[in-house]
Amino acid sequence: QVQLVESGGGFVQAGGSLRLSCVASRRISINNHVAWYRQAPGKQRELVARLTPGGSADYLDSVKGRFAISRDITKNSAYLQMNGLIPDDTAIYLCNVAYGRVSYWGQGTQVTVSS
Repeated sequence: QVQLVESGGGFVQAGGSLRLSCVASRRISINNHVAWYRQAPGKQRELVARLTPGGSADYLDSVKGRFAISRDITKNSAYLQMNGLIPDDTAIYLCNVAYGRVSYWGQGTQVTVSS
């Protein structure tokens, strides 16, 4: 079993920035798929950003140019840098890491953006 713990969420005004962190209880290597999802009230969970083992990053269209996903294998951590936040970014953000065919989820961290 792998535990993922997210942090870094909070309340921010539109235009502000936050950096989300996800620390895993197991090593995150360059071979692991790492992703951030978000879920807003009344909406389906959506993929915000993902980092493939090859190092390629994909982003939800609405966050391209504003968000950046990264990982630090020395700290067993993944990050989501969020700049230029807008109210539509308000959601619970969840980290997902895949170890082989099994993926694990964190408990989520709340991000609230005021207009």
